[in-house]
Amino acid sequence: MGGPHYGGGMARYLEVHPHDPQPRLVAQAVAVLREGGVIAYPTDSCYALGTTMGSHDGADRIRHLRHLDDKHHFTLVCADFAQLGQLVHLDNAAFRAIKAATPGPYTFILQATPEVPRRLAHAKKRSVGVRIPDHPVTAAIVRELGEPILSSSLLMPGHDWPMTEGWQIREELDHELDAVVDAGDCGTTPTTVVDWTSGAPEVVREGAGDPDRFR
Repeated sequence: MGGPHYGGGMARYLEVHPHDPQPRLVAQAVAVLREGGVIAYPTDSCYALGTTMGSHDGADRIRHLRHLDDKHHFTLVCADFAQLGQLVHLDNAAFRAIKAATPGPYTFILQATPEVPRRLAHAKKRSVGVRIPDHPVTAAIVRELGEPILSSSLLMPGHDWPMTEGWQIREELDHELDAVVDAGDCGTTPTTVVDWTSGAPEVVREGAGDPDRFR
């Protein structure tokens, strides 16, 4: 790809098998991320925008695309529970409940560890959103990358619902993204968000995950 081109180019379009993602295509998506690029990729709730934790430019581009301010809570998408546990502080109750609910369509807001760059955590609370999606393509990309993806739902300004088809994302955002990972139709329901920063779970958004297990 010859280094970051960002904005103005055409997005690489990767049609990936939803259940058995091709390693060659996963590697291409990861190469874009490692160069600081922004990708659209599927999850178990809806399509998301992703970049690496170290890419200031990528985070700024996602904020610009979605018209978000600098108070927006990004989510760190993890491959497994071990990775999640390095990013946030978990007491025994949170550990057991979150482990039982993952992988799945939940985002958990918890106190960040020093592993999380200060600029990615909530300024006052030092909290961050984390999740482990139950989607083979997401899992393959995060495992190959070797670190969490800095992520935000692909819900564009003025839209009521996220875009659900890879070709549609490519058509609308071709010059804004560096790659579109198309694994077929994704849902429109965002994750259920559970805030654990007070020491007990509080469901702050009902979504794809069953909220009753955290009440």
